[in-house]
Amino acid sequence: MAGKMSCTVGTHCHRMYDNVLVATDGSSGTTETLSHAVSIARDNDAVLHGLYVVDRRLVLAAEKDTQDDVRQSLEEEGDVALDDISVGGEEAGLEVETRMEEGIPHKAIVDYADSAGIDLVVMGTHGRTGRDRVANLGSVTERVVESSPVPVLVVHID
Repeated sequence: MAGKMSCTVGTHCHRMYDNVLVATDGSSGTTETLSHAVSIARDNDAVLHGLYVVDRRLVLAAEKDTQDDVRQSLEEEGDVALDDISVGGEEAGLEVETRMEEGIPHKAIVDYADSAGIDLVVMGTHGRTGRDRVANLGSVTERVVESSPVPVLVVHID
C-alpha cells in the first residue's frame, strides 16, 4: 500500500510517504512549513506537491468591476508561493509538482489530496489562543484536519 511503512526485524524499513503536499496561502509562514515538508519528503524520497487555491469566495465578494483584478492579484500571489515551493524542493533534490486551482480552499486541498494520492498534507497555522481561536474556528487548516483522508501535519507559524 503506497505511503505506508513496512518493516521487519533486521531489515531496512520502506518509506512511509510517497507524496507530500504543501498547501499554501502565500503567507510569510510558508517558509517554515515548506522546510518541514521538504525534510519529510527528502527522508522518504517522496514527490513534493505544492498547491495554492485561489479562494473563489474572495473573488465573488469583490465588486463586479474589480473581480478580475482580485483574481489576478491572488493568482500572482499563488505564482510566487508555488515558485518558492518549486525552488525549495528542487534545491533539496526532490521531484516537485505544483498546481493552482480556484475554489474553496479546504475543499480543494482535500480533493487534491485524494485525487493525487497524497500521503501527508503539511500546512501552517497561526498559533491563536483564547478569543482569537474561538473567532477563527472555521480556519482552512482546521477544516482540512477534520476532513482529510490522510494525516495532516500542522506547523505553527508566528
